[in-house]
Amino acid sequence: MDIIAGIIVFLFGLVIGSFLNVLIIRLPEGRPVVFGRSSCPGCGAALSPADLVPLFSYLFLRGKCRRCGMRISPLYPAVESLTGILFALLFAAFGLSWRLPVYMALTAVLIAVAFIDWRTMTIPDGLVIALLAVGAAQLAVTVFTGIFGSWLDYVIGFFAGGLPLLLLALLISFVFKKEAFGGGDIKLMAAAGLVVGWRLVITSYVLGIILGGIAGAVLLASGRKKRGDEMPFGPYLSAGIAASVFFGDALINWYLGMF
Repeated sequence: MDIIAGIIVFLFGLVIGSFLNVLIIRLPEGRPVVFGRSSCPGCGAALSPADLVPLFSYLFLRGKCRRCGMRISPLYPAVESLTGILFALLFAAFGLSWRLPVYMALTAVLIAVAFIDWRTMTIPDGLVIALLAVGAAQLAVTVFTGIFGSWLDYVIGFFAGGLPLLLLALLISFVFKKEAFGGGDIKLMAAAGLVVGWRLVITSYVLGIILGGIAGAVLLASGRKKRGDEMPFGPYLSAGIAASVFFGDALINWYLGMF
């Protein structure tokens, strides 16, 4: 039964991933995400339901539009597959618990944030608001039922998530007269702290900085970036938050065990 449930969760993730593709493409362009049929960017033909089956349509069509033969961006199956896999891993880690829908919603927002920031160097406020809504709903349930632990952990998490980046950004702006972090990164971490709590949001910072540092070093070494070039930080913060959901408690216990 667990295997069947895991497959269902994976397929559900594919569907959510398909919707995330819509957000990733349309939000930066200011287009409506609920209304309007999807169409081929090459020939403009409206896509039929058979063309919109998450992942499987891409494989069946061999990555091409059935009408004009234009290559379909691998971004679409990548987002769908990533969402399905992460949802299945969340199910394996947390089972059918109250944590599962919260972390699914968190993961979905993080995927959209990571890909949009990677493509456009911006984090839409709408995604941050959606994450704040998830955190606020969890906080309200925690206040009245306590099923998510202490409500104070999430309130502290909100400030622990946003304040460090805000203070660092102000310091760098004052000393070096340049912008270090976008406001979207600050708001993202504050909203994430409201969802995961102060312990995991601090772990998210550490992991995000490590991942961003590694990526920056690789880009510099490969010549794809030069010193002083801007690079999006949202994808690495998002990866750090997601990783902390899975491994944060184990990493904290390992670190504290060293003392």
